Amino acid sequence: MGNCNVLGQKEEFQEAMQSIRNYEILEVLGKGGFGRVLKVRRKKNNQLFAIKKMSKAKIINQKSITAILNEKNLLIQLRHPFIVNMHSAFQDKENLYLVLDLLTGGDLRCHIYRNKRFSEQEVKFFAACIITSLDYLHQQGIIHRDLKPENLVFDDKGYLRLTDMGIARIWRPENSSDISGTPGYMAPEVICRQNHGISVDFFALGVIVYECMLGKRPYVGKTRQEIREQILGQQVQVKRMDLPVACNSNLQYQLIQRKPINRLGTQNPNDVKNHPWFSQFDWNLLSKKIMLAPYKPKSVSKSSSSFDSIETPQDDNYAILRNKTLNEQFNQYCYDPESCMQK
Repeated sequence: MGNCNVLGQKEEFQEAMQSIRNYEILEVLGKGGFGRVLKVRRKKNNQLFAIKKMSKAKIINQKSITAILNEKNLLIQLRHPFIVNMHSAFQDKENLYLVLDLLTGGDLRCHIYRNKRFSEQEVKFFAACIITSLDYLHQQGIIHRDLKPENLVFDDKGYLRLTDMGIARIWRPENSSDISGTPGYMAPEVICRQNHGISVDFFALGVIVYECMLGKRPYVGKTRQEIREQILGQQVQVKRMDLPVACNSNLQYQLIQRKPINRLGTQNPNDVKNHPWFSQFDWNLLSKKIMLAPYKPKSVSKSSSSFDSIETPQDDNYAILRNKTLNEQFNQYCYDPESCMQK
C-alpha cells in the first residue's frame, strides 16, 4: 500500500502542487459536492484520466473529512473492471485530487432522464453489471450503502461501473448508528436505525431495476420523512401490466422487500445472480467484457472550461485553511504507486 509522510511543510506542499501540473486539463466533466470532475491527460504518457478536485474548505464545512479519507483508503485496496478505479491521490494547500478511470458515457441518472424507461434486455444488462460490481465489493467485506443511478457510470462499451465509495464501509455486526445513503434507495433497516448487512445494496438494486423498467421509483416523496412513511406503510406491489411486454421478471419485487429476511440475497448473495431472470444470461461473457451491450450511450461532455476558471477561492475559506488542527486531518491524503514511500 502506498503512503506518504505528513504533508504540512511549505516545501512539501510545493511538491504536491506540482503534481497537478503533471496533467493537462482538457475539460470539466461535471460538478461534485466538493468541487469539479476534470478530464485530464497525463503529460508523461498521454493517458487520459478523470480527476476529482475537491475543496478542503468545503469538505471541512460539510463535516465530510471521514468520508473523503474513507473513500481513498478503500479504493487503494480495490481494483476491478466493474468499478471506477483509483490511480493516485494527492493534495495542495487548498484542494485534494483523486485520479480515477475516465468514463465518458455519463451516469445512469442522466440516461434515465433522457429515456424514462428501458427495454427488458437493457435493464437485465444494467442489473448484471451492478450485481458483478457488488459481488466483488461484498467478497471484500464491503457494503457500498449508496447505490443509486448517480453512482453508476457508463464506460465506452456501454458497461456500467460503480463509483463513489465515500460512505461504503467494511461490514461490522453493530452498525445501527450508520445512517447514510440517499432517500428512495435506502433500505428500511437503515432508515429505522437497525443493524444491517449487504442486503441493503440489494434493496437499492431492486429500486434501480424498478425505476429503469417502470420509469419511477417504488417509493417517492419530497422529503426523507415522506419516503420513510411510504416504505414503512405498505409493501409496494409490481403489476405485471406495468412491465415491458413479455417481461416475466419478479426480480425487483423480491429485492425491494421491506423485511430483510424476505429479501432476495439476504440468505445467500448468489441467489440474486441465480434468479430465473438470468437463466439464459452468460455471466462469463459479461465478466470478460466481450458481451455486446444492448444500450451504448453517446459520450457526455458537459463543459470546456479551462482549469484556471474552475473555481475562485473564497475569503472565508482561507480562515479555515489556516487552522492547523483541521488541516492535519488531511495529512495522509496521498497515494502514488510510482513515487510514494512504501511501508
